[in-house]
Amino acid sequence: MHTMPSHPSRYRTPSRFTGWLLTLVLVTAPATAQTLPQALEQAWLLHPQALAGSARSAQAAARVEAASGLTPGPATLSLGAASDRFHANQGQREWEVEMAVPLWLPGQKAAQSAEAASGQAQVVAQQHALRLQLAGELRTAWWAVAAARQTRAQAQQRLDTAQALMANVQRRYQAGELARIDANLAQREVLAAQGALADSDAALLQTEQAFRTLTGTAAPVQLDPEPPAVQDAPDQDHPLRAAASAALAQAQARVRSADATRRAAPELALRMVRDRGAAGQPYANTLGVKLTIPLSSEPIVRQAQSAALAELALAQAEHDQVERKLALDADQARRHLDATARQLSQAQERLTLDTDTLQLAEKAFALGETDLTALLRARSDALEAQALVGQQQVALAAARSHMHQTLGVLPK
Repeated sequence: MHTMPSHPSRYRTPSRFTGWLLTLVLVTAPATAQTLPQALEQAWLLHPQALAGSARSAQAAARVEAASGLTPGPATLSLGAASDRFHANQGQREWEVEMAVPLWLPGQKAAQSAEAASGQAQVVAQQHALRLQLAGELRTAWWAVAAARQTRAQAQQRLDTAQALMANVQRRYQAGELARIDANLAQREVLAAQGALADSDAALLQTEQAFRTLTGTAAPVQLDPEPPAVQDAPDQDHPLRAAASAALAQAQARVRSADATRRAAPELALRMVRDRGAAGQPYANTLGVKLTIPLSSEPIVRQAQSAALAELALAQAEHDQVERKLALDADQARRHLDATARQLSQAQERLTLDTDTLQLAEKAFALGETDLTALLRARSDALEAQALVGQQQVALAAARSHMHQTLGVLPK
């Protein structure tokens, strides 16, 4: 099934400003993506979160590198000097150099390495989930343009048939075959059709501008539908499920890291002192080693562990919610797809019936067996039925795209 292509260059509207604005949009449009996957790539290149993705990946990689280091932090260098120059001035001098290195606590390095690795995996999963979310926005904009174009095409057809009818009625009115009221009714229908066309032009412009905002380009002329889904339930690789699982793994790793970090890192220092007691005495060198072990602070430990446990509880609840939502959304999308297919079939049956009724009404009006009001009513029913078929065709294609979205399938 293909949606009806749009031909913006052939728009005919009663408003010169609207027509000029549509022409301006088309003239200034950049290179247009012709398929939904191409449009997704263009939208992804413009998305603010996607632009920051490489920086987040680099940040996560740096955390992994830091967690795999020999020490939990950088070494520190201390320099010191002392003398009696300002009080006794006996020539006493002392210089001190100290190099201190923090040490890993037992199990801390493994815990922090696992936390950093899970954080790196979470960044990747979040990027995939963000891409799926963007695909959903793009699919909505894609089919909004298709629906607006369908409505615009129907409005144009209504105006064309109304103008043809008015010409026929005017001719018969001039010949004395029809009353003036019939000529007025025909003219009124043309005015109503022109108003509907102007409204559809404005709606189409709005949807195409929304598409351009998302992708940076104009919507393609041909809006092709996606193929039917090959599965009926989300699999384990669903981006939202993967992102929730990655967030849960990150929270679990953070709890283990908090358990392994119950105090500040101990510090091992190498100290060298060079000094003399008075002027003329030789300098003496002294080497020393110092180990600093910070004591544990129970309130601080509880604070860190409680924060990690709260994050874990939140991640677990969100993970369970995602699991429930995925199943419900897939079932709802499947039911909506089936209902839309049935509605399209019913709309096609109605169109067949109303088209036959319109043909009979046109023959009766031509023979003078019925009045213009009956013909206009039959014509309105046929146009409405035709519009409904077009709308349901677009709705069916949109329902298929929504099914892909709930299953976590990106446009291909």
